[in-house]
Amino acid sequence: METKRPLCSPPSEREQLFIHLYKKAFPVVCKYISKRGGNMEQAKDVFQEALLLYYEKVVVGRTEIASNETAYLVGISKHLWFQLCTKEKGTCELGHHDLAAIEDEKLSDNKLLALLETSGKKCMDMLKAFYYDKLNMVQVAENFGYNSERSATVQKYKCLENIRNTVNQKQLQYEDFLA
Repeated sequence: METKRPLCSPPSEREQLFIHLYKKAFPVVCKYISKRGGNMEQAKDVFQEALLLYYEKVVVGRTEIASNETAYLVGISKHLWFQLCTKEKGTCELGHHDLAAIEDEKLSDNKLLALLETSGKKCMDMLKAFYYDKLNMVQVAENFGYNSERSATVQKYKCLENIRNTVNQKQLQYEDFLA
């Protein structure tokens, strides 16, 4: 006896992931590309390619990303847009809008730094040592005077939770750090 699939089956995990990523990252990518003279179709094409690259690298390849998935997708999209722009025009000139965007990105770095500083100097130093200096947790524990790697890991988690709580309390979104 043949079993029939319902016409409206629930989305698979992969479909749910794509929908989630699309809702979070596509508006940011679209805004970025439109500010640089692109249109909606170009934004869709770039984002679709970025989504495929993300899926191949992270989901299929089991590679961990250092930033959040939205930031990763936006970064891939920016790179792909630059490649497309360079390929079509031979060069990607910085126009007036691009110079303003670069200044805005400097401001967004300041916003992000200010958010991270809410966790305190010791947390900032620890997060810098782990994420920027690429020290492992044993080295972090030694450098910051923790008894064990586990103690340092717990403290790093608390630092990140403190930052997450600040983000939630202020109801900040990824886009708040872009402009």
